[in-house]
Amino acid sequence: MKIIIFLIIAILLADFPAEACQTPARSAILGKKYPDWDFAQMMHAAHNQPYTGYQFKGTTQCVNGLADGFPCQNIDLVGHLDLPAIGGGQGSDSWGWKDEASGRYFALVGRSNGTSFIEITNPQSPQYIGQLPSEAGLSSTWRDIKTYNGYAYIVADIIGDHGMQVFDLSQLLNAQNMPVTFSAASVYKQSGFQEAHNIVINEDSGFAYLTGGNTCDGGLHMVDINTPSNPTFAGCFSADGYTHDAQCLNYSGPDTDYHGKEICIASNEDTVTVVDVSVKSTPTLVSRTGYTGSQYTHQGWFTEDQKYFVIDDELDERRDDLNTRTLVMDMTNLDQPVFKGFHEAGGASIDHNQYIVGNHTYQANYSRGLRVLRLKDLSKAEMEEVAYFDTVPKLDSNQSFQGAWNVYPFFDNGMVIISDINSGIFILKVNLPVDDLIFESGFEID
Repeated sequence: MKIIIFLIIAILLADFPAEACQTPARSAILGKKYPDWDFAQMMHAAHNQPYTGYQFKGTTQCVNGLADGFPCQNIDLVGHLDLPAIGGGQGSDSWGWKDEASGRYFALVGRSNGTSFIEITNPQSPQYIGQLPSEAGLSSTWRDIKTYNGYAYIVADIIGDHGMQVFDLSQLLNAQNMPVTFSAASVYKQSGFQEAHNIVINEDSGFAYLTGGNTCDGGLHMVDINTPSNPTFAGCFSADGYTHDAQCLNYSGPDTDYHGKEICIASNEDTVTVVDVSVKSTPTLVSRTGYTGSQYTHQGWFTEDQKYFVIDDELDERRDDLNTRTLVMDMTNLDQPVFKGFHEAGGASIDHNQYIVGNHTYQANYSRGLRVLRLKDLSKAEMEEVAYFDTVPKLDSNQSFQGAWNVYPFFDNGMVIISDINSGIFILKVNLPVDDLIFESGFEID
């Protein structure tokens, strides 16, 4: 019976460009749970996305709740490039890079058919420099990018023999006859690696972690990138199966037992899983913790004091007809994390990715765009929305996967980018309220 069901799902999905954050096939292999809705129908809705382009008219301040028709609060629209203007296809993940020597800023935007490189040094007039095409012309709904020491590392999922592309970012500095079609410096395929859902880099250790891939049972595939142009396999962690995403860092938080260790906090579909990866040949499972209402533990980020892990669950809103929920795990004891509850937003949208800068979390919520929440008493999961920019003005929905895939809030010039699945890249200026700026200068989280 299971074989028949699997074949039916496979037929239904045959004409679709890709499947879910995790495919039915991969789910069957790994034995992971899934909600009891029509999985094939949900994946069709998620990743057969319409193009809904926007023609940028110039920098527009947020006035009376709008910036050129986009609902907003405390965020100005500074620049934009539409999908056809940056190589076409469907938008996915993104990252940013600053060349320290020249002070120039760049956005790196994943698409179904490649990676776009856009200079945003003058954010009002972004310049499309060119693209790195997907390997062998292969296409994927998921393309993920991170940077380290002047190189970009790019993976894609459900794509076959793609590998990890290694791209020398210095090529962007003197590009001529734009847009340029670039080539990778190398493609990593060691230890059987072909594809991954995400890539995580700990810049302090010089290691990359490929997650949700075809090796290590979908767990952490560890790569030494201390020689950036020549990555080498370092180890595997597979004890908890599939890892969708993770944050890996040199730990200095409140649990003194792990000071000086390299730790990955993994979002493993149904748990937050802590792994000690200090010794790559023998990584250790520290803990795995579920939480009330879990549907798909998707991604999360540590607070700057490494006391709390703030989580987005991609499917809880859709399953239980909820407004956007942001969940909190107390990580004071890495061996025994404690779920502290959730903050529920004032509108309905599926949450996707988030990153914490100072005392604010910057969230990509599909149909409600960028939402910026001030972190308050996280022992009670208290947060307050202080800014937003909605890239899908006519749709707030906890059933739709249309809109903002990722945000990148780590530039030092105040710019924040959104990579939108349907309408390209938005370059924004977040204007935090005065009280937040004062608080930011010396905050503490209870």
